[in-house]
Amino acid sequence: MTQSPTAHTPAQEQARAQLTVPAQHPMVTVLGSGDSLLRVIEKAFPAADIHVRGNEISAVGDPKDVALISRVFDEMMLVLRTGQPMTEDAVERSIAMLKASDNGESDGQETPAEVLTQNILSSRGRTIRPKTLNQKRYVDAIDKHTIVFGIGPAGTGKTYLAMAKAVQALQSKQVNRIILTRPAVEAGERLGFLPGTLYEKIDPYLRPLYDALHDMLDPDSIPRLMAAGTIEVAPLAYMRGRAQPRFTNVLTPDGWRPIGDLTVGDLVIGSNGEPTPVLGVYPQGEKDIYRVTAQDGSWTLCCGEHLWTVRTRDDKPWRVLETQEMIGNLRAAHARRYELPLLTAPVQMPEREVPMDPYALGLLLGDGCLTGSTTPSFASDDPELAEALEAALPGIAVRHRGGPNYVLNRVKSPGDVVTLENPVTGVLRELDLLRTRSHSKFVPDDYLHNSAEVRLGLLQGLLDSDGGPVTQQDRTCRIQYTTTSILLRDDVIALVQSLGGVAYTRRRAAEGRKPGLANGREVAYRHDAHVIDIRLPEGIEPFRLARKRDKYLAAGGGGCPMRFIDSIEPAGKEEAVCIQVAAEDSLYVTQDYLLTHNTLNDAFIILDEAQNTSPEQMKMFLTRLGFDSKIVITGDVTQVDLPDGTKSGLRQVQDILDGVEDVHFSRLSSQDVVRHRLVGRIVDAYEKYDTTHGTQNGAHKSRGKSGHKGK
Repeated sequence: MTQSPTAHTPAQEQARAQLTVPAQHPMVTVLGSGDSLLRVIEKAFPAADIHVRGNEISAVGDPKDVALISRVFDEMMLVLRTGQPMTEDAVERSIAMLKASDNGESDGQETPAEVLTQNILSSRGRTIRPKTLNQKRYVDAIDKHTIVFGIGPAGTGKTYLAMAKAVQALQSKQVNRIILTRPAVEAGERLGFLPGTLYEKIDPYLRPLYDALHDMLDPDSIPRLMAAGTIEVAPLAYMRGRAQPRFTNVLTPDGWRPIGDLTVGDLVIGSNGEPTPVLGVYPQGEKDIYRVTAQDGSWTLCCGEHLWTVRTRDDKPWRVLETQEMIGNLRAAHARRYELPLLTAPVQMPEREVPMDPYALGLLLGDGCLTGSTTPSFASDDPELAEALEAALPGIAVRHRGGPNYVLNRVKSPGDVVTLENPVTGVLRELDLLRTRSHSKFVPDDYLHNSAEVRLGLLQGLLDSDGGPVTQQDRTCRIQYTTTSILLRDDVIALVQSLGGVAYTRRRAAEGRKPGLANGREVAYRHDAHVIDIRLPEGIEPFRLARKRDKYLAAGGGGCPMRFIDSIEPAGKEEAVCIQVAAEDSLYVTQDYLLTHNTLNDAFIILDEAQNTSPEQMKMFLTRLGFDSKIVITGDVTQVDLPDGTKSGLRQVQDILDGVEDVHFSRLSSQDVVRHRLVGRIVDAYEKYDTTHGTQNGAHKSRGKSGHKGK
């Protein structure tokens, strides 16, 4: 549109502008059916005269009005060029945006055409776009920030636009899952009287989220996506209890500690074997607890909502499922369905000073005589091991006594007295191993909770003495170890698991077994034997003894240890707690070196109706944020339905997080209501009433209470 020189009249300054509509745009697209769009503009500028002749539109009136009318038609033409039709509502909003910019109420950085032509999502024959300037800024904020609060009255598109951005992020593979949640404030006693299952009772509170999903996705695909865990719709309370019983052990650099004893800042071990700090600790109260057991016998306890990273043979990418989602679905054609992750590297613990070389101690725990009644001795058919033992024990000479038997003599120095204790005996006494026998041996804690090098050296000594490679055709080599000590059995399993391997154990009963032979005579078995089958990851060498090492490597060496969930069974009720850790994958090591977590990675999470959260719920929700995730929180602080005396978490969080980097608050008003135009007017009327009557009502109530007291 080009504006003519300003005309002057005695009454007031007048301006004239004229627009020629290009031939490719029929006038009906510009003026609307029955001139409906033109009437909207005329109503907005009653003092101006707007005339249409052919494909030309002219406006005469106050220069300010004429300039705005000219800009309105310019913006309409820009929108029409994109192929998008103009509506009465769009014209009204364009005029409102231009007037706000002209009056200095907005910065004018975004034009109406930019707002009305920004496509978020095209689905099922329709395109979802922002319709107001504040909506566009809200959508842009979701792109730019990790946590966005959308605060405003009903009908402003807060949830709908957030849902569109979530579906867009899922389809473009920016996230792996969408989590939609609402606080069900009526989910207390009143809800209990409703008929049906719990899901049927809470369904009405989640229905708006389902409805939005059906607008944006093929309805037939939604059940499949929800069954796969790609989309989760649940009340906020279901996100709380991703927890374990307070007494459940969690691995720290200093050993195992009950999860209930951890505090923010403590270190736990992550999936890469390295320490990771605890970012949050959240008591959960009493929860229904389940025992999750893997096929190798390892197990731990957790609640039904606790999260597990798993994958299946048909679905190789790792995904996150709740415990209760897997119950009843643990087998696929008789094979275990859910594989669990293993440590990607050995656990890193601080190196502790130890009194004996770990490899030497492993050899003695395997084939040494530690009773203390005689000089320590060692039995082996491999002279290589006797030589290695002597090399690892300063001040000790390993003397061959015949056959497989060796004695560990103290090397005497000039002036030594006969009563000096054998150094090996002294160390065994220090480690509480003196007088232990084959069925009571164990690994001292200082070795069990030491550096990976110390733990591996100890395991190599145990396996070189009492273990060996087991080859199978077309399979990588496994390792077998046998002991009569229950304590040593458990310690060997822990060593293997701490290095990233898996270990299976079975018992061979002493009763009924054919006696063994010793020097040609039968010797009955007095203790059950515990056989451990071990698989270690590639790069972890289990043997130093040449003949065992060569056989192991010739058979292909270690392979890819795997661990699957075998069973999930109820285990009563317990006081539970959940933690959040800083590890990138949110995993931490719990009992039996199982990896689990309770935060949400690679997810787009929407909390709707957030004004009905308590401050505690809001904090819990925000700290569930995992890596590569995004959170959008929507609500209307004027519509709080919480019980009397309960503060709204949405009101409080604005003071707490104001100014925090990467957290943005988008505020929408009645001008952004995109439902029936009457809704915006109703919102304005209520705000006006609250402003003019709120104080008076409060004063009236106070006077009433005072008057009552005076009676």
